[in-house]
Amino acid sequence: MSQAITVLVGTSKGLFLLQSDAARTDWSVKGPLCDGWGINHAIGDPETGTLWAGGGGEWSGAGVWRSVDGGDSWELVKLADGTVDEWIRNDPETAAFFGTEPRPPAEFTGRVEAIWSLGQVGGKLYAGAKPATLFVSEDAGASWAAVESLTDHPSADSWQPGAVGLTLHTIVASPADADKMWLGISAAGVFATEDAGGSWERRNRLSNAEACGHVHHPAGPKDGETGHCVHNMVRAPGDPDLLYQQNHHGVWRSSDGGRSWDDITAGLPSTFGFPIAVHPVQPRTLWTLPLNGDMAGRFPPEGKAAVWRSRDGGDSWEACREGLPAENCFFTVLRQAMATDRAEAPGVYFGTNSGSVFASFDEGDSWSEIARHLPTVLCVETVTAT
Repeated sequence: MSQAITVLVGTSKGLFLLQSDAARTDWSVKGPLCDGWGINHAIGDPETGTLWAGGGGEWSGAGVWRSVDGGDSWELVKLADGTVDEWIRNDPETAAFFGTEPRPPAEFTGRVEAIWSLGQVGGKLYAGAKPATLFVSEDAGASWAAVESLTDHPSADSWQPGAVGLTLHTIVASPADADKMWLGISAAGVFATEDAGGSWERRNRLSNAEACGHVHHPAGPKDGETGHCVHNMVRAPGDPDLLYQQNHHGVWRSSDGGRSWDDITAGLPSTFGFPIAVHPVQPRTLWTLPLNGDMAGRFPPEGKAAVWRSRDGGDSWEACREGLPAENCFFTVLRQAMATDRAEAPGVYFGTNSGSVFASFDEGDSWSEIARHLPTVLCVETVTAT
């Protein structure tokens, strides 16, 4: 069966679509889209073809873009205003320059700065924002409401921002149970709900605190917990409670829905990295891309690019280097910039802050560059159409 692949690449200067046929040998580039907004995350629904892209910043404000025609046209639902909106509202000449009319302030103006993550859970669409706020839409992104049960969590006063602020950057769903969802917040950790967002449990406990010890680093494990600066998190297929996370200080696995975490960093060249991805049908095959450390430049160790793969749930790791830069490689791969597709032979993709997108169609054994010279890549996701 033919399966066309679209790779959604969110960048600092808009969304790009990399499109290929089932052979995945020739790729076209479409973009920049979404008016050149910084796009922190984008997702698509393969059944309807609808695409969503979330992002923004101080200038543009926060919002979610939606396309129902495969990316040919887009509409923006703004959640919070930015500096440009204030200028347009207060200066007729600025409004005329941008060819627009002043509009009433967006509903959440002053509360959030940008959208950082998107996720489909059951029939609902969710968006995570900076600072850490969760929004939900029941009409495919046409309107949004804040999930105040998370905002009012008893621990909220203790949440500390990561280097780019207090960001809700990861939304993980359970396909088998729409009431279950996990969130990653830097630097507040992992949160889970089992009642569709009615309540939230903070889940950062170490499975064996004595073995993990205490790391003298602000983001390191301590006090029986993993460390709250989770960078990215994925759920394994076919197992309702198997999760993996790349933390600021290590890679972790949970077999009980995040209630406890095992350190699976041993065998990797660094405890630091941003993305992690799991095979779409093999729950114990996963990939990550370690960097040399948060204070050492945040590039591949020794300047030699490698994706590290495990086929046993992180008990052991192997470096996959063929086709990747073997020396003088100083790119960074950010937290949402690695993904897999759902083709019969799944592809693995990652994007770099130097504007390249690499892909592997043999589970990481070899890699090829399918796009280059893009703006800084902030996210990579895929849509597999049949």
